[in-house]
Amino acid sequence: MSIKKKRIKSNMRDYSVTKKSGQLHNCEVVDSYGNKYQNYFDTEQECINWVYYIWENENKFNNQNSQELLHNAIENCIKLDKQNGKEPLVNN
Repeated sequence: MSIKKKRIKSNMRDYSVTKKSGQLHNCEVVDSYGNKYQNYFDTEQECINWVYYIWENENKFNNQNSQELLHNAIENCIKLDKQNGKEPLVNN
């Protein structure tokens, strides 16, 4: 059973590519925000391409999470207003 492992670290960014005999390449990535991702690929090159894809798009991924958090916070404020008998003020 052979295990190949490559690792690089820059700021918070990190990645790891491992492969056990007879299995797919396991690719784990951490972006500069500390978000962790994992995926499996047939080749090491596909793993490396995916690492760069994650890093090149990390601002987009992080922004989407921020938008979802904001949406949930607004919904919770509306819910609290209704529970307290107040009319929610939502400007469009």
